[in-house]
Amino acid sequence: MTTAALGGQVEVPTLDGTVSRVKIPDGTETGKQFRLKGKGMPVLRSNTSGDLYIQVDVETPKNLTRRQRELLEEFEKLSAKETSPASTGFFARMKDLFGGEG
Repeated sequence: MTTAALGGQVEVPTLDGTVSRVKIPDGTETGKQFRLKGKGMPVLRSNTSGDLYIQVDVETPKNLTRRQRELLEEFEKLSAKETSPASTGFFARMKDLFGGEG
């Protein structure tokens, strides 16, 4: 969750038994896909390999400690709607688009 929000690198096992590092940009959401060129399945009758696609699945933490819960609650208080664009409703976006006060 923190790597998806803040950005960073993760290690991904590949089909040939090696590990590749993937750079995760900040603000990455579940469902985002990354391509690792040449790390996929071998191409039939060729010496090349296809691409390996990985998909981000952001996990929600469970069994938080008291301190972790306090920090998340503090983050929630400090966060504005701008940090979560999906939380803005359709009518609020339309109002902003047309400059209405309604």
